[in-house]
Amino acid sequence: MKITLKRTPEQVELVKAMASRNRTVAHEAQVALADFIGPVLAEVLNNAPTISTLFQSLQFDADDNPSIPLDLYYDISDEDYVKVWSQSHAGGLPSNQVLPTASELKLATYTLDSAVDFDRRYAAKSRMDVIGKTFTRVAQEILLKQQKTSASLVMTSLANATINTSPLFDDRQVFRSALAGSFLLDDLNNLMTLAKRVNTSWIGGTPTTRTRGITDLIVSPEIIASIRAMAYNPVNTRGGNGFDGAGTAATANPLAAPESLREELFRNAGLDSFMGLNLLEFNEMGKGQKFNTIFDTAAGSKTFKNFGKTNSAAQFAGATEEIVVGVDRTRDSLIRVVSVDPDSNSEMNLIADDQYSVRQNKIGYYGQIEEGRVVLDNRVLLGVIV
Repeated sequence: MKITLKRTPEQVELVKAMASRNRTVAHEAQVALADFIGPVLAEVLNNAPTISTLFQSLQFDADDNPSIPLDLYYDISDEDYVKVWSQSHAGGLPSNQVLPTASELKLATYTLDSAVDFDRRYAAKSRMDVIGKTFTRVAQEILLKQQKTSASLVMTSLANATINTSPLFDDRQVFRSALAGSFLLDDLNNLMTLAKRVNTSWIGGTPTTRTRGITDLIVSPEIIASIRAMAYNPVNTRGGNGFDGAGTAATANPLAAPESLREELFRNAGLDSFMGLNLLEFNEMGKGQKFNTIFDTAAGSKTFKNFGKTNSAAQFAGATEEIVVGVDRTRDSLIRVVSVDPDSNSEMNLIADDQYSVRQNKIGYYGQIEEGRVVLDNRVLLGVIV
C-alpha cells in the first residue's frame, strides 16, 4: 500500500499553507487536505487485498443504529432459530447469538482509529513524500485492525460450523486432507461436494441455479506451492485397483494431472485462480501463522475427520497442520456495516488534529471508521485441514 500525492502547483500551495504562521490559514488548509484525502483512504481500504474484503459493506447514517431483518437473509423453510456470529469490540472474541429468523438483528459497532503527526517544516518545504507516507500509515493501521477483526470472526465461525444434512460427513464443515502434508485435487473435489450438500434450496432440495458452492480459497504460500507441484507430481489418491491412497496402491501406480492442467500450472506460476476458484494467498495463513493460530484457538478440543470417514478424528494442531478456507461469496452472509460521514459522505472520517500548540511545531491528523462485522450464516464457510 502506497499513497502518493502528485506535485501539482495547487497541491504544493495547499501543503505549504498548512505550515503558515497564520493559524486560521494553516487550519483551513489542513481541513481542506483532510476532506480531499478521506474518501481516497476509504477507497484504498475497501480495495486492499486482505481478508477484510470478503465482507459485503452496508452503509448507514452516522446517527443511526444499524440493524438487519434476518427473515430476508434466510430461506423461508429454514429453522425458526439461527446462529449469528458477531463481535461487540474490535478484535474481541466473537460470540454467537441464537435468534429467531423473524427478528431484527441489532448490530454492535466499534471505532477503528489512527492518529499520526509530522514536523511542520516538511509542509513548509512541500515534502509531498512525507505527507503521502503519513496518510499511508493511517490507512495501514486501520487496515491491520480490520484484518485482525475479520480473521477472528471468520476463523471462529468456521471452527464452530456444523451441518447435519450431509450423509458424507459427520457434522462439521471442516475435514482433513486425503494425504498428510498435501493439498490435492481430491481435497478440492471433496470441498466442492460438501459445499453442495451444505447449500440446498429453500425446500431442502436442488437449487434452481447450480452456482451455490465455494467461490474463493483462502490459502497459505505453501498451499499455492502444493498446487503448483501438481505440474510435476502425481495427483491420485487411489491406485488403479481402486484402493485408498493411504496404502501403497497410489504410490505404486502414480497418475499425473492432465497435460492441459500441468501446462497451465507451468505457464501461470503466480496463480490467482484454480479450477474456477479465486485463490487468496495470505502470509498469515500456514503452520504457526496468525490466522492458523486463531483457528487453532477457536477449535479447542474439537475433533475433525477425513472426508466421509468416521475413524480418523483428531484435534487440530496449529504447529504441524494448517487450515484451508473455502468461501461462498454468492450469498449475503459476511456483512460489514459501516457509518458514512454526513459531511464528506465517506466511510473514513479524517480530521485535522488541533491538539498541537505552536511551540510543538507539529501537524497531526486523526482518522476513524465506525463499523461492525457479522456472519449471518456460517454455511458459506468450509475448511480443509492439511
